[in-house]
Amino acid sequence: MYTLVRELLFKLSPETSHELSVDLIGAGGRLGLNGLLSKTPASLPVKVMGLEFPNPVGLAAGLDKNGDAIDGFAQLGFGFIEIGTVTPRAQPGNPKPRLFRLPEAEAIINRMGFNNLGVDHLLARVQAARFKGVLGINIGKNFDTPVERAVDDYLLCLDKVYAHASYVTVNVSSPNTPGLRSLQFGDSLKQLLEALRQRQEDLARQHGKRVPLAIKIAPDMSDEETVQVAAALLDAGMDAVIATNTTLGRDGVKGLEFADEAGGLSGAPVRDKSTHIVRVLAGELAGRLPIIAVGGITEGKHAAEKIAAGASLVQIYSGFIYKGPALIREAVDAIAAARG
Repeated sequence: MYTLVRELLFKLSPETSHELSVDLIGAGGRLGLNGLLSKTPASLPVKVMGLEFPNPVGLAAGLDKNGDAIDGFAQLGFGFIEIGTVTPRAQPGNPKPRLFRLPEAEAIINRMGFNNLGVDHLLARVQAARFKGVLGINIGKNFDTPVERAVDDYLLCLDKVYAHASYVTVNVSSPNTPGLRSLQFGDSLKQLLEALRQRQEDLARQHGKRVPLAIKIAPDMSDEETVQVAAALLDAGMDAVIATNTTLGRDGVKGLEFADEAGGLSGAPVRDKSTHIVRVLAGELAGRLPIIAVGGITEGKHAAEKIAAGASLVQIYSGFIYKGPALIREAVDAIAAARG
């Protein structure tokens, strides 16, 4: 069934089909129909960051930037939902076209630029949703906020979403906001993490609950840089790391239409690079910090590979676009089978 739906959607421009898909999933959620689109995944509970997940397969940030279809995505069987990236103020993102399909490689290139309707709109959608499961909210900075003042944007978003999120993801790894990735390194990362941790403690006292913080990193780091980031996350007392965001590399798509478009590459070509980062992190963290793996999961076995590499949870995005809701159950089943 999804093959037919995808064929129709792929006749539209990528961004139009994306918006239509989110609208349809949202409508299906309001009507309670989305459970009919795929079989419910088997129960495979896991506890990570102190949170109980019904299964370890989640929706990655970026598909539902504004939280417009939370209930719809939840009905498809995801163990958790992550919405965003959201910024303090609404912003249009980069000029169109900015989203490109490379179907021969099961890949996508995007340079969206954190297009979203702002944190207040997202919170209104969260409060309107019926979903009571694990909800992550991914936060970023506005494109016109200088990098040296980026921490202000992150803290503003954290203040606003804290009471409504199961966990909060700090996105310092999108390649589509100028200067953002510089926040992953050295003193910039240390200062950001220290500010976030202090605000987390303040908000925990204020709200009477501790909401975990996860940091999302890029796949385009050397092993040495990855080890340094792992050490910084441990030193700052972060609660999880999400590996990885999209890549600036073009391995696996060279020569294909749109391969030379600027932006981050996701989907199958980033799989091995992302899994390598997970392995390096796992070796350095040694279980002291959980890893949420995302990147290139287009078949169930790829999710199991991420878990074997050291991840506690996985997320899907591009694979969902190419394979549909059946990938969720397939991934859960593969992880369960690998566990024996």
